[in-house]
Parts: sequence; C-alpha cells; structure tokens
Amino acid sequence: MRTHWLLAGLVLVLAPALVWADDQPQAKDVGKAYAIPYRLTDSAHIMVRVKINGKGPFNFIVDTGAPLVYVTVPVAKKIGLTAAKKGQNTVDRFEIEGGAVHTDLKCLIDTPFQLEGMNAIGAAGIELHGIVGYTLLSHYKMEIDLTKDKMTWTKLDFMPPAPEPSGIKGGSLDMLGKFMKFLAMMSGIKGSPPPELRGFVGVELTDKAKGVEVRAILPKSPAAGVDIQPGDRVLEVQGKAVKTSAEVLEMLAKVRAGQEVVFRVERATATKEVKLTAGEGL
Repeated sequence: MRTHWLLAGLVLVLAPALVWADDQPQAKDVGKAYAIPYRLTDSAHIMVRVKINGKGPFNFIVDTGAPLVYVTVPVAKKIGLTAAKKGQNTVDRFEIEGGAVHTDLKCLIDTPFQLEGMNAIGAAGIELHGIVGYTLLSHYKMEIDLTKDKMTWTKLDFMPPAPEPSGIKGGSLDMLGKFMKFLAMMSGIKGSPPPELRGFVGVELTDKAKGVEVRAILPKSPAAGVDIQPGDRVLEVQGKAVKTSAEVLEMLAKVRAGQEVVFRVERATATKEVKLTAGEGL
C-alpha cells in the first residue's frame, strides 16, 4: 500500500520553547569531506545508519526540513537515554556511517507521527529510528548523486543558530501515527525488521586493468589475520566471480557480523581460497 499522502515530507512541528542555546560544539575539521553511505527507502527518503553512544546501528532519515535531530522513544529506551524536560537530551557521541561524528549533540526524544505510521505499515521497507535534521546537517555542504551509493558531506565553518519555536503544537497530527499502527494491526501488516550490524572485513580495493586488486589491509581487521596481501587480485567473493571493486563491495554489503567470507585470490600465477570471519561494522 502506497501512502504518499502520509510520506509527502517530514517537516516537523515544533512545540513552544524549544530554544536551545549553544546547541552544537564549535566547528572542527573544516573542509574535511566524508563519503556517507546511504540508501533510498521504499518511500523515497534518504536513509543513513548511525550509532548512538556506541550502540546501534540505527536507521535515520536525512531531512533538511526537520529542525532538530529526533531519536524515537523506543530507541532512547533501548540505549538508556532519559528525556529531560520537553524531551531534550544530550547524546555523548552520534556517529554517522562514513566517519562524521558529533559529540555532546542535543537531540529531541520523540517519535514523530510520520515515523510511527511508516513503521507500523512497513512503508519504508526498513525500520526507522529517527531523523537527522537542521542542527546537524547545517554543519555540512551536502552533495548527493542518486546514481551512487554514497554522498559527500564537507564540513563547513558554520554555527547554526538555535531553532526558533513555531508556537504550533502537533495536536491531532500525533494521533495519525497511532491510527496507522491500529490500521496495520487490524490489517495484519507487519513492520520492517530491525537493522543488523554489517560485516567488517578490512580490505581496501582498487580497480586495475586486469581486475580488482587489494590495495591495503587495515591493521587489526579480520583480513589482517588471514593470508591475503596487497597486490592480490580478487577473482571471486562467496563463490561468485567479480570484475570490479563495486561488485565486491556490493557482495560485502550483504555480509553480517560473524558471517564467514570466502575470497578466491590470485597471487603471481597461483590462485588460492582465503576464508575469514567478518567483524562488526556499522
């Protein structure tokens, strides 16, 4: 069931008095660029994966129309965040897959009716846990090419002002999320499953004329403990032939932490099979 009327946007309503002074730490790493993995949900929203205080992964919508960073109530309870007055909280560490990290980040513990309704009917095709809004996104220049699986965030020398209250309350809009949950329950619709940790291998690849070559092995990674070396040519992953690094990465994106990964590599004139157990990624 397509519910475009519900998913048309995630512009959220501010309750009065949500004015936070010194909401963000001073800008650091100005000019540094991050390659942020993302995917489009079934509802055509841009989604990134994050860890909060080292826990996760969690799926967050990137929404430039949302004023704040929103963490849903179930996730807050799961990781031990306790909402202070009007749902405010400070996250010690907010880590976005791709390396963008914010510390002492102000957030709002709340389950917007949009997310509640979407999760109830599985409209996004994946469970959603929050929204990354203006107070974080305004620190970056964002470049998004929808034909690629990563977007570029470049750190700006900019301190966003605290969001101003709109004087409007959500009121009956919040009931819409509860109605969608009730509708899903009565219709037998199940929400999307929670996310799992991606597998981490620790191999850097490069494309050469003869195929995919191992460029480097990350120290203390799963790949560092097996016989795979820089200069090896990757022929197969999980029994399937690969010709480009993009194909290898597509295969590895399906690997979960603790899963066995099998490479067939060529070194000099000999080929060999290398097995490793994926570690915990994001």
